[in-house]
Amino acid sequence: MKRIILTLLIGISATAAVAQHSVEFAYSIGFGTGDLGDFISKPSFRGITVDYRHMFNSNMAVGFNAGWNTFYAEESSKTYTLENQSLTGKQYRYSNHLPMLVTYTYFLSPDEFISPYAAFGLGTMYARRNTDMNLYTLEQEGWPFVLQPEIGIHFKTSDGLGTVVNLKYLHGFEAGDFNAAQSYLTLNIGFSFN
Repeated sequence: MKRIILTLLIGISATAAVAQHSVEFAYSIGFGTGDLGDFISKPSFRGITVDYRHMFNSNMAVGFNAGWNTFYAEESSKTYTLENQSLTGKQYRYSNHLPMLVTYTYFLSPDEFISPYAAFGLGTMYARRNTDMNLYTLEQEGWPFVLQPEIGIHFKTSDGLGTVVNLKYLHGFEAGDFNAAQSYLTLNIGFSFN
C-alpha cells in the first residue's frame, strides 16, 4: 500500500511539474466543531490533505482536494446511547473523515514571493464514527454533502517549489446515520510543486 501511495504521489508531482499545474501535500491538524466537537473535543493530529490546481489564468484555478482526518479520544466510564441501545464502560472514540471536493481558488498576487489566496470547495465526504467498549462497537457512517471555504498563503521557495499554510473549514451536512452536521476546522502546513 505504501508503494502504491508513493508511486501515485510521484506521478502527480511529475505531471504537475511538466504541465505547469500545482500540487500541494500538507499535514493537517483538525479541530472538531458542533456535533463532532461534542463527541471528540481533542484536536486531531492525524491528517493529510492533497490539492491539485489547474491555473486557467494568472489569478484563478480550478482543481480538486482530497484528505483524511482521524479524531480520537479515550473516555472514562460513561454511558453512550444510540437509538435504543445504551452501553456503559470505558470508551475509545474514533471519527474518520475523507473529503473529496472540487475547488475554485483565487490568488491575490500570484507572481510574488508571498501569495495569499482564498478558495471554495464542494463535494462529498465519507464519515465514520466508532465507539468501542470492551467487545462492543457502535458505528455510524454516512456520505454528507460538504462545503469548504479556505484561506491560505503560498510562499515560493524556489522555481517550481513552495510551501503553503492554510485554514479550511469543512461543513458536512446531515446524512446517513448522522442526524447532525459533521464539521471541523483544519490547519494545514505543507509544500507545493508548480
